[in-house]
Amino acid sequence: MLKEFKKFAMRGNVVDLAVGVIIGGAFGKIVTSLVNDIIMPLIGLILGGINLSSEKILLREAIEGVDALFLSYGQFLQSVLDFLIIAFSIFIFVKLINSFKKKEEEKPKPAEPSKEEVLLTEIRDLLREKR
Repeated sequence: MLKEFKKFAMRGNVVDLAVGVIIGGAFGKIVTSLVNDIIMPLIGLILGGINLSSEKILLREAIEGVDALFLSYGQFLQSVLDFLIIAFSIFIFVKLINSFKKKEEEKPKPAEPSKEEVLLTEIRDLLREKR
């Protein structure tokens, strides 16, 4: 069972997936910081100093031991914006990687010798051996 697990865990796609998850988590933190620290303040400035993440609608006042109930639509809008930026960033990244792969595929391969050239090479080699 241990050997099977080791074989499973060391397969290329499992290791690639693990690396992808780790890099994706770090990338998500970067994008979240970009949204929270740069984009959202700019949007707030454009909208007249409004901080969207703190926008909410009061649904129910606080009453005797029960907290007030709010609908935090600003936080939802920020999460949607996070998602859109992450999705667009990943799209650009994948497109960039695919363009590099396409360039590698477009490199001309050296022309293979024709059948006549191969045959003449074999004849030449045989004549050299007989000398």
